[in-house]
Amino acid sequence: MAAQFDINELHWLLDIVQSIDVGVVVLDRDYRIEVWNSFMENHSGLSSAEAARHSLFELFPEIDQDWFSRKLETAVLLGTRVFTIWEQRPYLIRFNSYQPITGLADAMYQNVTIMPLRNPRGETDHVCLIIYDVTGMALNKRQLEAANLQLREQAHRDGLTGLLNRRYWEQSLEREFARYQRYETPASLVMFDIDHFKPINDNHGHQTGDEVIRETARLIRQHARETDYAGRYGGEEFVLLLPDTTLQGAGQLAERLRQAMERLTVEYLEQRVNVTISLGVAQFNEEMSSAFDLVAAADSALYQSKQAGRNRTTLHTPDDT
Repeated sequence: MAAQFDINELHWLLDIVQSIDVGVVVLDRDYRIEVWNSFMENHSGLSSAEAARHSLFELFPEIDQDWFSRKLETAVLLGTRVFTIWEQRPYLIRFNSYQPITGLADAMYQNVTIMPLRNPRGETDHVCLIIYDVTGMALNKRQLEAANLQLREQAHRDGLTGLLNRRYWEQSLEREFARYQRYETPASLVMFDIDHFKPINDNHGHQTGDEVIRETARLIRQHARETDYAGRYGGEEFVLLLPDTTLQGAGQLAERLRQAMERLTVEYLEQRVNVTISLGVAQFNEEMSSAFDLVAAADSALYQSKQAGRNRTTLHTPDDT
């Protein structure tokens, strides 16, 4: 009766191993496959008979052999389970992802447990791998992280233009000033506003005015580098902080931007509006004691552009008052 019970128990265990919704693989110490359950058959396309006695590395060359061997030998040496998680390494064996929720993932994300197996003599001569499909959980976390990143990014952006808002731009300015003080690397600021913006709102409506501001922001993005800090400073006033750029280089960019705005025609609700901008340009110098001295210098140059008739660029020099 006891023998019959043991046989039934073994049958049940084998049945569980075959039907459980995780991968179960048993390897000998030469990494040859001894057990390959139905989960592994379904996802690999290899039957148990086809996988048997083959090296895991032979069948799946994408496995980092040095890394996996260290993991497995650690489990054997310590006589305890060792784990790998998808956040450290997305998968052990690359399986395609088929679950409906995983449409955004080409491959199955996996957590893996490496478990040493002892024989009746107490020797560890086999190792069991348990492979969990955690694609749904991984994607949910990735999507949550992306959503949080987007929220943080939105908190730094002006709602109308998508440029940096004033608060975050000023923080960037202070960081750049600290970098200038430490390394004496040049940095310049282009500050400008839209000429005669109030009449645009009065004559064409605020929605048209908003479209002019959006189109202005679009041109700024076209002319700015990825390392530049483009922001909306308030109303129709814009700022473009240019790291590693001299006054002359910033002046050239400012002129290109001015000319592009001069050529621009904003079309909105069957209205056509032409606009110009006035610009002031300044560079960090040793006489400046704070980041906002650069803003004051660029603003002073901008005022000179307005006084001289608008639609022009003025470069600030340390001798300007």
